[in-house]
Amino acid sequence: MDLTQGTQEEKNNRAKKMMLWFGIVSLIMSFAGWTSAFVVSSSRPDWLKDFQLPNAFVISTVVIIISSITFILAKSALKKGNRLLTTLWLVATFVLGTIFIFNQFSGFQQILDLGYNFTGPTSNVTMSYIYLIAVVHILHVVVGLICLLVVIYNHFKQKYNATKMLGFELAATFWHFIDILWVYLFLFLYFIR
Repeated sequence: MDLTQGTQEEKNNRAKKMMLWFGIVSLIMSFAGWTSAFVVSSSRPDWLKDFQLPNAFVISTVVIIISSITFILAKSALKKGNRLLTTLWLVATFVLGTIFIFNQFSGFQQILDLGYNFTGPTSNVTMSYIYLIAVVHILHVVVGLICLLVVIYNHFKQKYNATKMLGFELAATFWHFIDILWVYLFLFLYFIR
């Protein structure tokens, strides 16, 4: 398909989707760099080999997976023209995203309770990597929540319908990406010592 063909709106839509994918690819590269550094650093003599991820991280993983499902259900309801159900699923997704962040901070508290700070004399390089990776991901979840608020606002303004949902789809793509990214990060941190 020739990217220069179509109406101006179609061209703009393709450009917006392309920009989102450029952003996603750059995020993949960033997290690939951090996880690679994690693997390389694991050969250090002061590396913790027996650490356990906080239970709150397990809970947050389940929560974020459910949030992707609720976003899918919201899109399905929108395609069927069910505005109320779309609203309910969007709000549920937002609430689950907030619960995810709460659980992440609970996980940080569990790490602190074990005596590991991000920096300083009670820090450890292993836990510092975990803090870094999780905090940067949380920042992207916050961006996802802001996008979700914009989608909810636009939904109330009736800017989306079964045939016009670009902003909705862009936010959903980003949300699913950060969800999949966290599942990858969790499994990586769980299995790579």
